[in-house]
Amino acid sequence: MRDDIFRVKFWGVRGSLPVSGEQFQRYGGNTPCIEVRCGAEVLIFDAGSGLREAGLSLMSESVSEFDVFFTHSHYDHIIGLPYFKPIYRCSSAVRFWSGHLHGKMSTAEMINDFMRPPWFPVGPGICQASLDTLDFLPGETLSPRKDVSIRTMSLVHPGGCVGYRVDWGGRAVALIYDTEHEPGILDRELLDFIAGADLLVYDCTYLESEMAAYRGYGHSTGIHGSRLAMAAGIPRLAMFHHDPSRTDAALAAIEQEVQTFFAGAFAARDHQVIDL
Repeated sequence: MRDDIFRVKFWGVRGSLPVSGEQFQRYGGNTPCIEVRCGAEVLIFDAGSGLREAGLSLMSESVSEFDVFFTHSHYDHIIGLPYFKPIYRCSSAVRFWSGHLHGKMSTAEMINDFMRPPWFPVGPGICQASLDTLDFLPGETLSPRKDVSIRTMSLVHPGGCVGYRVDWGGRAVALIYDTEHEPGILDRELLDFIAGADLLVYDCTYLESEMAAYRGYGHSTGIHGSRLAMAAGIPRLAMFHHDPSRTDAALAAIEQEVQTFFAGAFAARDHQVIDL
């Protein structure tokens, strides 16, 4: 890996539930997991089912230090954690970060409560890696690695969710999922947060026509994501957190429709790589 490459790789792009089958080959079926490379530094956002494959790939590259950031702890965003092989290797060092439960539960408590019987056969105590957990308050700016700056903010989602903006080498990616918008309103705080980023990854679970039926579910649309991207001067929008019912054909149709509104939009897919 060149030391000047700022890379985003999608390991899981589905929301709610992993899916498989002939109708889900192009865009994939894993739940949220995004790898961000800042030169030699490896950052992972969310531990959905895509985390299993990400761990195997990164180990094959001899990566041994990881920072894993949780947006929140709904099942689809943490289900891959027990299958992240680096945590079982004594040669690995993994730091887990979260802020969505600030004041209610620590990152360590969240992991211990999830990864234990009867939900999983063993607890984190079986892990051989060097593990560390860190808590933050949404709104803080994090500095996990040299020259890497990560801004954070609270998003609109049941139980809380954290949005992240990674700035490195004069470039930026904004990761905004899961969140719900107010119809016809562009959130000023969110616009300030994402302004000028090179790529916006945004929750596009629903269609505009579906939003009224799913008020309060904590999700948004590709059209609204496009409005945000255009208002914030962002050239590319990765539509993300696809509803598990969306087949390849359905996602291709949604992608085409949104692109007529904003040419820089595309439906993210498993294994897709974007260099900023």
